[in-house]
Amino acid sequence: MKLAIDSYCYHRYFGEYYDGLQQDVGERRTIWQVLARVQRLGCVGISLESCYLPAEEPDFRDALRADLQHRGLELVWAWGHPNGLRSGADRQAEADLVRHISFAKELGARVMRIVGGSWRTKPPRWSAHRKQLAAALRRVVRPAERMGIILALENHLDVTADQMRELMLMIDSPYLGVCLDTANNLRLYEYPVEVTEKLATWVRATHIKDVTAYQGDPRTFGFWPSVPLGEGAVEIPKILEILHQAHYQGLLAVEIDFLHPRYKSEDRAVAQSVRYLREQLARLTTQKPRDT
Repeated sequence: MKLAIDSYCYHRYFGEYYDGLQQDVGERRTIWQVLARVQRLGCVGISLESCYLPAEEPDFRDALRADLQHRGLELVWAWGHPNGLRSGADRQAEADLVRHISFAKELGARVMRIVGGSWRTKPPRWSAHRKQLAAALRRVVRPAERMGIILALENHLDVTADQMRELMLMIDSPYLGVCLDTANNLRLYEYPVEVTEKLATWVRATHIKDVTAYQGDPRTFGFWPSVPLGEGAVEIPKILEILHQAHYQGLLAVEIDFLHPRYKSEDRAVAQSVRYLREQLARLTTQKPRDT
């Protein structure tokens, strides 16, 4: 497993913030500055949120590929923020996802994180949600297979662990797996360790995130702000052990979304999280995965 950062940690520096929860940070950073920071922190990979990038421009993709190669950074190309396929109901988004498969291939990624939907888009009944999302996933997996790109579907506040498992079994393709967000299902009142146990077989990418209870209504996003790894309610060491035992060898991408107000800097929280994750990985090096 390899140290990495998801560029969403720096969403405020790209001009996006959670209205009512955050303010504009007041400065901007380029993707080149973020890549340099990732390298300085000793990470070997990055999950790049394509929504902040001029990905449609061939010259940009050429420059990005060259920079990633120069820095020796492994890439997960991330598509779909914030509503992805709108739970399978958006054919235009589907076509955009397929375009991004070719971008991922061009940029040298082997895995592309995708979003099926969000709490805003999911139908009220799982039967209807499952039917339309599974149909869309079957359609997009076909071009992914042709291009040799693995799609990693994030648990994005739209599905439970059992529902995600059901989708994986329905599609049953080596080119569709899971992007495991370690905290999102806690926001759905599921125990993150059990979520990881249920999904570990299919994990192809990660968002290693920690959250804590804050204030207000626990049914709202703002109740569960991000904190540096190891300071919240998510049992990161146990989750890493499960992934280790499942022979996961991909990126462990630190992610911060709505940073708890007591922490003033996303950058410092990222650096602290990377240090914590490095310590946990060092601890795991003495453990051999059990045969499964």
